[in-house]
Amino acid sequence: MTTVVFADLVGSTSMFERLGDETASRFVTQLIGVLSQVFQQHQGRVVKLLGDGLFVVFPNEGDALSACISIQKRLQEKPIKPGGSGAPVQMQMGIESGEVVEIDGDCFGDTVNSAARLADLAGAAQILTTENVWTALLPVQRAALRSMGPMYLRGRAEASHVYRVEWQTGRDEDATMAGRSMFASPSQAFLELSFAGQTVRLDAKSSKLALGRGADAALNLNDPRVSRMHATLEWRGGQFVLTDASSYGTWVYLGNQSEAVVLRRTECYLVGSGHIVPGCDRKDDNAPLVAFSIRT
Repeated sequence: MTTVVFADLVGSTSMFERLGDETASRFVTQLIGVLSQVFQQHQGRVVKLLGDGLFVVFPNEGDALSACISIQKRLQEKPIKPGGSGAPVQMQMGIESGEVVEIDGDCFGDTVNSAARLADLAGAAQILTTENVWTALLPVQRAALRSMGPMYLRGRAEASHVYRVEWQTGRDEDATMAGRSMFASPSQAFLELSFAGQTVRLDAKSSKLALGRGADAALNLNDPRVSRMHATLEWRGGQFVLTDASSYGTWVYLGNQSEAVVLRRTECYLVGSGHIVPGCDRKDDNAPLVAFSIRT
């Protein structure tokens, strides 16, 4: 078994536009070099550099998790601003464990693809992983993982149980204001929903809101496939939770996934951005497509 990590720089496109190709390239090269050393210190082998990211393999899950957390904490405690101004650097990471095919030093297989998809799905300063990794970790490390439920990763036929790593838990409250400002507190996040010119927001202090055909729904969806009180959204345990209460179900597309998580009187956590489709698949005619985005 091999553990695979993909770590990508967030917002590199805007950084290149702001700094210019030469300055931005030099900055990214230096940053990736520093991050490579951290991974190597945790027994990782950098398989290849990916322009603004890294593809790394580890002999076990615990070392991979420790390396990712170490990098996230380092960026939090000592913020790095490209060109000395603008937003500090943030990374999004994915960790998967399983069988890997190695050819001439490169690695291939479903495990590699899964780690890459998890990194794509992760938000800024987030680490996402799966039950494969959760099962192999020691209890002390496992305690830092929070279940996000089943999700379809692009290119996979079956849903994967995804976990978010709560690496900021117990961080030093005496950290500098500059260090803290790099990462907004989870309680400062808000969920924005948009449909047919309507926009609503939900945050940690908001009451539960409803989607449906009913007049009292926060987002009114006038479609026969939508129940009067179709689904609810709420902030619970540090995450936004969507709960289906309908007759026909709710289809949830996370990020750029082509396959939906289908809810039928069940619930799932929302992450990043995507679409909620009450009552039908988004490929159906005139599907009521609700866009969502989690922001800070």
